[in-house]
Amino acid sequence: MDAIRIGALAPLSRPGWAEAGRQLVAGLALGVRDANAAGGVPLELVVRDTAADPQRAAAAVDELASLGVAALAGEYHSVVARTVAARADALGLPYLCSSAVLDALTDGPTDVVARIAPAQSRGWRLFADHLRSSGHDRVAIVAQPSVYWASGTRILREHLEAVVELDPAAVCDGLVDSGATALLLLVGYPEPAVPIVRAVRSDPRLAGVLIGAPAGQPELPEWAELLGAEGAAVPFLRYLPEQLDPLGKRVEAELNGPSFVAYEGYDTATVLAAMLRSGGSWADIAVDGSRGRITFSRVPGISVWQWAWPPIQVVDRDPAAPDRFRVLRSG
Repeated sequence: MDAIRIGALAPLSRPGWAEAGRQLVAGLALGVRDANAAGGVPLELVVRDTAADPQRAAAAVDELASLGVAALAGEYHSVVARTVAARADALGLPYLCSSAVLDALTDGPTDVVARIAPAQSRGWRLFADHLRSSGHDRVAIVAQPSVYWASGTRILREHLEAVVELDPAAVCDGLVDSGATALLLLVGYPEPAVPIVRAVRSDPRLAGVLIGAPAGQPELPEWAELLGAEGAAVPFLRYLPEQLDPLGKRVEAELNGPSFVAYEGYDTATVLAAMLRSGGSWADIAVDGSRGRITFSRVPGISVWQWAWPPIQVVDRDPAAPDRFRVLRSG
């Protein structure tokens, strides 16, 4: 029996967030393994590294299509996922995006592309609500040029009283002058996010300033390894329920305490196994994933088929034990 091949895309080398890419592939691989163990037409994962490069990703999509994959899966970086989605749509090749949250994943409506991750507008609005309820109406941001960071800035401006943009070369002085009580990192990782955290934490003028990272940089172990206690109490978004069900706990045990990105990968493989084996469409999907029941629908303002919605949390690392997470808000 010939295997159904799934093309998996992930950032596995710099300048991509390689640790997130490895987590994503680990989740995908476990999902494929479990689907094969349950029986049915076998699935085979064919992995390609995007390195966070849209052109490299587009070439990988063309290569995977020439290899006869039945669908595409994965990707973490939103700018890269947009390129993958556009190329997949042009080829008519089903693509299930695992982790990229940019609302405008495609320029127009498509039946080819679906997404497991929540839309950025939903998660970042919850993050803004948490800041506001914690007394941070005036926040400063340091942002790099990107459609993803620009979209995040726009969402924050819509939901907070004042958002001040700082020069990345003079963050500490700009933060003092701004009067903001929180600084949000809308930048790449580890550079320049880690040096900025160290600079702010070491500046006595900024002892009371909250640092936040809505894109989720503190989720992965490397953050704690690089920053230690300096990286604690930095709220971020992750996409997990407060309590995992038995399937989620088994995935957690199998992957030895994975990040939310690995769960997204596992759920992606679970959905694709069901769809490809049945010959159905995104609208026909109803499966139990590692974080709950997954179905897809058309959501106003979202051009792709969307799981509405995965669980969302605002979380930080506990200053008393930076390897332990604290759930600050759920939505």
